[in-house]
Amino acid sequence: MKEITVVVENRIGNLANIAEALGGAGVNIEAIAAYGHGTNAVFRLVTRDPTSAKKALDKIPGIQGTTVSDILVVKMPNRPGELGKLTRKLSNRKVDLESVYILGKTDEAFTEVAVKPVEAHLPLAKDALGIKD
Repeated sequence: MKEITVVVENRIGNLANIAEALGGAGVNIEAIAAYGHGTNAVFRLVTRDPTSAKKALDKIPGIQGTTVSDILVVKMPNRPGELGKLTRKLSNRKVDLESVYILGKTDEAFTEVAVKPVEAHLPLAKDALGIKD
């Protein structure tokens, strides 16, 4: 699965601009994480159509950058301690993580988590988590 990272000035209305541009292009946001970082805002978006999403985002004035990256989607049991187990596997393999966030519950028993290692560590992360291409 792919994640699109968008960096813009941290100003009122930028999230609305991004959401409207994606909606206008027919792109559904499956998951989003957003945070301020100094004078910038960083949005991490997951969509099933990253190509159309990037095209729509690149047309918005004031976008400082958009990148499309691979993320790993991990289904883990929905109970205390599971995120610790998952991230310990990655830590033990010296995987440097750029972001981690919950995508949603598949049912009451499982939660899907997006894991984004730094690009150079993607193969290590896949191996640590038992993910085959």
